Amino acid sequence: MNITAAQYRKGKLPEEERRGRLTARMAVGLAAPHTFPASAGPAIFGLVYCASRGFPLTLPAAAALFAACLLMQAAVNTFNDYIDFVKGTDTAEDQVEESDSILVYSDLAPSRALALGIVFLAAAAVIGCIFAVLRGPAPILVGIVGALAVVLYSAGPLPVSSLPLGELVSGTVMGGLIPLGITAAVTGEIHPEILPWCIPFILGIGLIMMTNNTCDIEKDLRAGRRTLSCLLGRERAVILYRVLVAIWMAAIVLFAFSLGPAAGAAGVLLMAAAYRSAFRFLLRSPVSQETRILQMKGILKANVQGMAICILLFAGTAIFRMYG
Repeated sequence: MNITAAQYRKGKLPEEERRGRLTARMAVGLAAPHTFPASAGPAIFGLVYCASRGFPLTLPAAAALFAACLLMQAAVNTFNDYIDFVKGTDTAEDQVEESDSILVYSDLAPSRALALGIVFLAAAAVIGCIFAVLRGPAPILVGIVGALAVVLYSAGPLPVSSLPLGELVSGTVMGGLIPLGITAAVTGEIHPEILPWCIPFILGIGLIMMTNNTCDIEKDLRAGRRTLSCLLGRERAVILYRVLVAIWMAAIVLFAFSLGPAAGAAGVLLMAAAYRSAFRFLLRSPVSQETRILQMKGILKANVQGMAICILLFAGTAIFRMYG
């Protein structure tokens, strides 16, 4: 018998369920590595940007920074699962996959999931502190903002994920703050000039959250959430969603043309292929609770392809300018 949210909130758990062990498989499920492209893409772009600008980036430093970004993402996912379970927001009837809802489908003690989220966040903080010692306060300042965003995304009386600002905050923090933090960790300085390059990443990641929120409108309203999609209503939310997907596609193409005519032409061709593979589905899909699993896979696929186009074109252009 699984632990229920009501049992956990009331402290009425059978003794054997209080001892629910955290297995490696559960830890991976809570970290949700299938969502890692949302942090891995901006991290890779930040590292490529540093290399293209000749910043002092070593392979061990790059690996450590990349790991810190993934740990922050794992912490967000774990805290979010914990809060949603405790509040009774996530249930087996909500069209979620078993591998994506460890607390719903297992006997894991929720407090151990919370502890795991803290461990993920602490490990990322340790890496950040090392770079702060080496490079000064700039990386730790960006890291503090990121850590606050991780905690406030799901926790507190008014979690960011329940507010109309959720898409903007998640997109900006992950799509913009990650590259900004990486350049700060590598150089010891804040480089705001990287942010315009991050617009496609910000849009794509923000749309991940909007996909989830638009699919979950009815469930979120019952839970008392006031997301952007809840405020707009299903019909207007779907219209805005499709408009933003179109703007996202245009931003990727503009990113390519900003690198030069050759990169722009390549960007158009790559975007056309990505449209047929992933983006067309987003522009035509109903974004409903019944199609939630397919919808989330679709937005993640589009993010992977959109980020790959930007990163490959940016790296290719930088290499050509250096050695061409």
